[in-house]
Amino acid sequence: MTTSGKIELMAPAGNFESLQAAIDNGADSIYFGVEQLNMRARASINFTIDDLPEIVNRCSKKNIRTYLTLNTIIYDHDLSVIKTVLDAAKKATITAVIAMDQSVLAYAKQIDIEVHISTQINITNIEAVRFYAMFADTMVLSRELSLRQIKKITEQIEKDQIKGPSGNLVEIEVFGHGALCMAVSGKCYLSLHSHNSSANRGACKQNCRKKYTVIDQDSGFEIEVDNEYLMSPKDLCTLDFLDQVIDTGIKVLKIEGRGRAPEYVATVIKTYREAIDTYYENNFTKEKVTEWMDQLKKVYNRGFWSGYYLGQKLGEWSDVDGSKATQKKVYIGKGQHYFTKSKIGEFKIEAYDLSLGDTVLITGPTTGAKEFKLTEMFVNDKSLQKAQKGDSCTIPLDFRVRLSDKLYKIVKN
Repeated sequence: MTTSGKIELMAPAGNFESLQAAIDNGADSIYFGVEQLNMRARASINFTIDDLPEIVNRCSKKNIRTYLTLNTIIYDHDLSVIKTVLDAAKKATITAVIAMDQSVLAYAKQIDIEVHISTQINITNIEAVRFYAMFADTMVLSRELSLRQIKKITEQIEKDQIKGPSGNLVEIEVFGHGALCMAVSGKCYLSLHSHNSSANRGACKQNCRKKYTVIDQDSGFEIEVDNEYLMSPKDLCTLDFLDQVIDTGIKVLKIEGRGRAPEYVATVIKTYREAIDTYYENNFTKEKVTEWMDQLKKVYNRGFWSGYYLGQKLGEWSDVDGSKATQKKVYIGKGQHYFTKSKIGEFKIEAYDLSLGDTVLITGPTTGAKEFKLTEMFVNDKSLQKAQKGDSCTIPLDFRVRLSDKLYKIVKN
């Protein structure tokens, strides 16, 4: 939990672009994977062990906590890798490790690294909390619990004074936004059966997101259904009842999305940051919720539902293949140079035209994700309304442009 007394907003990061986007938009903590043995081993680029010092360096400057995910099923041949990764995490002063296997829990305890219990363990009751308090100060509850059940657990922790290894009361963490899986807290075997590629080893092939035909094998009759994506849940969104979520007594709100683009991280974290701050200012209103929901709809989503938090037992299924985002990015060009004294960025236009009034997005490993409306632009030192493919254009910017930066135009989807 943050020193301000507010709940902690935890952001996902699959690469340095998303990491910087999370830092710039108000995350209190960031979680990420390193190479293998995390639940997004194939869905995102992931960091390397050598990246750990840079991750900690960037986050520590803003007092942001760093959490390393090491939460897959572990086999004997993984044990040496676990120790190598955790030793590196300890050396880099990572804040905590998110884990589910006993081998990870035990070694983390041995070398004195703080542990968070992953949702993969599927904690659904107070006795499980009591047991894992031997290892962890923070626990991510099962995604299938209702707000009432979560509140009962947090109240019991307070009543019984259940403390973790640090001597502090155990803190409860829940997922607040992002993709949901058809399986119980992510424990799915479809991908393993069909492709010998285990979702529980971070290698999901996303079978559930595909279109299937349901046939009665006795008669051959094709069963008609209203929704063609019977195993693909809509994305979780708690923003419209975030006040109720906070009132359960949770301490950490986790945003899913380590496989998402940096602009997704920027938009979602910025929106939830505003919502959380507004709640504590006693100014959380329906009007603001409507504005925030419009922002969330702009980036990748499969439609939204409340998950199981409000007592619903059956899922709400997506009716599209892919995203329902109301806008998308179109690649325009790449960074060339930044003139420090005049604060002007130069870009090579490689794809489509760029015009004044366009909403643009600049992304990069150090830049993160910066989105703004284009109000001034120069081509060959002349102020112009439009830059065309092949042009080198300059744009006044209050942040540095690098060769690794990419320029996009945001358009309606």
